[in-house]
Amino acid sequence: MSVTDLWLPILIATVVGFFLSFLMWAILPHHKGDVTFCPEQDKILDLVRGSNIKPGAYMFPTCADRKDFKNPEVVEMFNAGPWGTISVWDAKPNMGRNMALTILYFFIVSLLVAYVTGQARGAGSDFLAVFQVASTCAILAHVLGGAPGGIWFGKRTRYFITDAIDGLAYSLATGAIFALMWPAADAIAHTTP
Repeated sequence: MSVTDLWLPILIATVVGFFLSFLMWAILPHHKGDVTFCPEQDKILDLVRGSNIKPGAYMFPTCADRKDFKNPEVVEMFNAGPWGTISVWDAKPNMGRNMALTILYFFIVSLLVAYVTGQARGAGSDFLAVFQVASTCAILAHVLGGAPGGIWFGKRTRYFITDAIDGLAYSLATGAIFALMWPAADAIAHTTP
């Protein structure tokens, strides 16, 4: 089945996913403890401002050159800790841009869900058969997609759990939308030459 046959569920899943993400982050309380207040915030802000650090992602401790990892002073610094990452942005977050990119993300996921599900299930497939494939594909993106970055860059367990809760909601909604709106066999037969 072609992705073009599934344009309406793609669009609806995109809008529903975006709405659910707004609900999860702006209304529901479960993300409130994901990022916590830094007690020495003023000192850290002064340090970052004074360092002329360019926007980007940084890890500490680390070395500019890999050969320095064998230096005893560097080894001692690594062993003493603490370890962490910091992301420095070039400006205040642009809410309009970030919302547009979030919509684009949900659209791309919905498009890929449509493609895979359309290859795996034909027109007229029953609800559970479509739901199984569509929701599984969505889980791969919404629940598992960011896990490697979180593992390697110190995402707290609590954050993994709250992200997984959100991802499951997005995935189950996507699966249900595709399953409910799946084209009937005769509808596709009448539109193909």
